[in-house]
Amino acid sequence: MADAGFDYDEAFDRNIGWVTQDEQRSLQYKRVAIAGMGGVGGVHLLTLTRMGVGAFNIADLDSFELANFNRQAGAALSTIGKSKVEVMAGMAKDINPALDLQTFGDGVTEANIDAFLDGVDLFVDGFDFFVPDIRAKVFRRCAERGIPAITAGPIGFGTSYIVFLPGRMTFEEYFRIEGLPKERQYARFLLGLTPKGLHRSYLVDPSRLNLVEKRGPSSAAAVQLCAGVVGGEAVKILLGRGKVRAAPYYHQFDAFQGRFVCGRLFMGNRNPLQRLKLKIVEQNIAMTLALAEAQRSDLSADAPEIEKILDLARWAPSGDNSQPWRFEILDEDSLIVHLRAQSDWDLYDYKDGQPTHFSGGMLLETLRIAASQFGRIMLWSHAGGSGLTQQVRVELPKSPGTVEDPLVPTIKTRSVDRTPYARRKLGEADKAALAEALGEELAIEWHEPLGDRLKLARLNAMATDIRLRIEEAFRVHRAMLDWDRDFSPTGIPAKAVGLDAGTLKVMRWGFKDWRRLQRMNGMPGGLLPTILQMDYLPAIFSAALFTIRRVGPADANGSESEALLRIGIALQRFWLVAEHRGLVLQPALATAIFAHYGRHDESFTEDDKVRKRAKDLAGALQQGGYGGDDLVFLGRIGTPKRKGPKPRSVRRPLSELILRKEEEAVTAAPAAEHPIPLQNEA
Repeated sequence: MADAGFDYDEAFDRNIGWVTQDEQRSLQYKRVAIAGMGGVGGVHLLTLTRMGVGAFNIADLDSFELANFNRQAGAALSTIGKSKVEVMAGMAKDINPALDLQTFGDGVTEANIDAFLDGVDLFVDGFDFFVPDIRAKVFRRCAERGIPAITAGPIGFGTSYIVFLPGRMTFEEYFRIEGLPKERQYARFLLGLTPKGLHRSYLVDPSRLNLVEKRGPSSAAAVQLCAGVVGGEAVKILLGRGKVRAAPYYHQFDAFQGRFVCGRLFMGNRNPLQRLKLKIVEQNIAMTLALAEAQRSDLSADAPEIEKILDLARWAPSGDNSQPWRFEILDEDSLIVHLRAQSDWDLYDYKDGQPTHFSGGMLLETLRIAASQFGRIMLWSHAGGSGLTQQVRVELPKSPGTVEDPLVPTIKTRSVDRTPYARRKLGEADKAALAEALGEELAIEWHEPLGDRLKLARLNAMATDIRLRIEEAFRVHRAMLDWDRDFSPTGIPAKAVGLDAGTLKVMRWGFKDWRRLQRMNGMPGGLLPTILQMDYLPAIFSAALFTIRRVGPADANGSESEALLRIGIALQRFWLVAEHRGLVLQPALATAIFAHYGRHDESFTEDDKVRKRAKDLAGALQQGGYGGDDLVFLGRIGTPKRKGPKPRSVRRPLSELILRKEEEAVTAAPAAEHPIPLQNEA
């Protein structure tokens, strides 16, 4: 029964002018079905209610939660845990008590589609993005029953929408998703809805799109725009006035870009150009799903906090993804980290395992950040060691007032990026934040002009020339390169080293045998494509190259091992701050490593000619003012040119990194037991 104080004509009188009095009355007797009362569906209901539509069938099986607050009209502290359908029905009836509302609290299912569509003049799609099956079935039934339908997606700070009219191109004829795997359905729906992709240029954090957990970034602005365009199309359809551009027409408006596109996608997703785009999008989605699976934790929800901290901390970087640490858990608040250097077989772990110490420090900083999620601080002390092994004792006590470190989200997203960067200059704020992250024991120098970048690139190229000519490096490369996986838990994917497909194919052929690779690299110009792609082009396509040196006496605070661990802590903080600011890095440590060998005339190879080249590199590095033994880290930095998932190293599961009581306290397998079988590397 209508509220005695409510008058339909007065309530919606301000609509008159854009519609006539008779048209407004006509809307009072129209029925609209809306599937979903969350992000867009709830705003659709309120918008169409305020336009005077008098009857609705609404469906949703979920309840409101805190994660809905950024965009959903019914989400508030007072509605957490309450049915979305019931809350939105109440809000709509608070606007028009005379509404005829049919609610479907179990959502739309295959069994109730017809009941949901009974008596309906228009269907409006408010389904979640991640339910392509039921969406397709409802649209199919609309086509069979002659019901107009609209789908409008909130994309970035805009909206994309398509109208489907009876007797015209259907949803399935446009999107072509029937019978495909879920990930391909996602790709086809997204690309069909947004052929122009106006939103892609300002998606700053692609990692927030998690297809495995079925969540993605959203905005209230986009949701409101969806309701606006659906309201306009609904008026035309329900009143039979105005031109409706139905599929294969699509519409995209982006407030952030200030652009509107209304295009005709001939043949829908069967359009030849669209099919080419689909291949790329489907590959990206497949890679996104694969990366999410690779990053999935093997811990149970009730695992001890210390294991949850370690599960995140294991994403710390290490040379060639060696992960030279094992964890001996002592109790709920403490553990010993066992570090094992690789220098007995890996010439890149120079200075008796200096890179392993750096990796250990990077792990410690990551432990500190991860522990902050649980209100804990991290205290560490070097517990000694002998030979190749070192131990670090770590305490993780609860500390009142500890808040989550803002760098927590960067732990998993940080990785080495060897792709071209945008040539956008670093801002002064970026450089200041990065310098501050390094602390007082390290100093950074920026090499920004193109000429300066190319000078340092020449030295990096000298190091590349050295490492590609010696069997000692070949053995390490062959053990480290993973040719079969885009996301390697024990090495580096070959696709991630920065070489094009043709060069990689030649390299893979050469890596079957050292003599073969030696002959190939010894040919005139044989190394030129590799050096060009690994050193010169990266230097060109970057914001800057940088060098980081130690300052002050080496033994100013404790032992050398402790000093190296502190350097690793600072380097990881530097790297995570860069990630937090939207920047990516590519280290170039081979230059410092081979220069060290040349400077100290160390026998890192039996090839005398190559040892001479290492001496030349050391001299050139010193002469260029880049440092000597005080040089600890160098690389390039910039804004990524290509966003989205890329091949990268991932990590061993935590279960393989925790030392059980019956195991010996060792950290990494020797060279002969390297985690990637040699027969799979060629």
